[in-house]
Amino acid sequence: MVRSGEHSVRLIHTADWQIGKVFRFVDEVTMHVLQEARLDAIATIGRLAMQHGVGVVLVAGDIYDKETLSNHTLAQPLERMRAWPRVNWHMIPGNHDPHRPNGVWERVLSLGVPDNVHVQLSPAPYRLEDGFAYLLPAPLRLSRGLGDPTLWMDTAPTPDGAIRIGLAHGSIADFGGSSGGQPNVISPLRAADAELAYLALGDWHGCRQVNQRSWYAGTPEPDQFGQVDSGQALLVTIDAPRATPTIKSLQVGRYRWRQEQATVHGQADVDRLVARLRNADDEPSRALLDLKVDGTLSLADREHFERMINQSLRAALCHLRLDDQQLLLTPSLDDLDGIARHGVIRAAAERLKALVEAGPEDQRPIAELALVKLYLESRKLGAMPGIPT
Repeated sequence: MVRSGEHSVRLIHTADWQIGKVFRFVDEVTMHVLQEARLDAIATIGRLAMQHGVGVVLVAGDIYDKETLSNHTLAQPLERMRAWPRVNWHMIPGNHDPHRPNGVWERVLSLGVPDNVHVQLSPAPYRLEDGFAYLLPAPLRLSRGLGDPTLWMDTAPTPDGAIRIGLAHGSIADFGGSSGGQPNVISPLRAADAELAYLALGDWHGCRQVNQRSWYAGTPEPDQFGQVDSGQALLVTIDAPRATPTIKSLQVGRYRWRQEQATVHGQADVDRLVARLRNADDEPSRALLDLKVDGTLSLADREHFERMINQSLRAALCHLRLDDQQLLLTPSLDDLDGIARHGVIRAAAERLKALVEAGPEDQRPIAELALVKLYLESRKLGAMPGIPT
């Protein structure tokens, strides 16, 4: 923490690291890359702290993705934080890693926590390093607690003139919908009721402002498609105990998760789509793309689509999730001539074409796939020396 004036402090707020998160929709190599990126985000936050002269980082819960991780995985974020000895890291358990008896946090403590890492396991005021600010942590002991874990902050004693900073993990009541049945619900009035200069929140994976004194930092490394304003940490400056804090977003995340939708009706459309998607990122290898494509293509155009999208573009990206269920085939006579001009194979191609265009609904996808495979195989044979076309 840095004092920029009398009773003035500055800190970095982050949350939801979820170390050990499993990404089941990608291959093992890509999953390892994404898991390493979550650890690399800690080093990025350390560098940002040094760059901005900040000595305290608050981590608002869900440091780990689950309680059943190996000791090696539990130790990895500790070692990343140890590498920044001039930064004091204060963290609380969240709903993914609650503090249960004989649970994950007792295992973490047994591994040997670095001197600059402070695991806040009790709801009690904690004087921060400069002596003018007090941290009011609200560690979770249950994944789905019924009460407001921040309620105790209203009556928590701190010296007169101290800057009171809350650290909590949960859902703000009525934030994004009804609070009925939600666990770990936090009052949106907590900052005012507890006279907090700032309430650092975790649980929501996008950066969100609740009010002038209450913010979700979001996860520092995006972890799913459709997240809004993830991949950040917050630089918080508090000039006086009841001054409105100044918040600045700091970019942390390495990988970008994008969603795109497109309609194509020929090779020119496919080429324009590929060019647009390639130009959307300076480093395509840092992009995960959820792509939905509809439209109509001939067999020749579909072959071009497979080569340009499913092979070339896929290889350029970190990950491509492709939904082309609504990209329909419209086989032409030229397509069928490309398979065979006569004989049994031509008859089979014409039968498949008829099923694609007007067959039973449940048979069309199978017929389409068979026709595409027949076309591609015929193209391969046609390219071989000595094979008649």
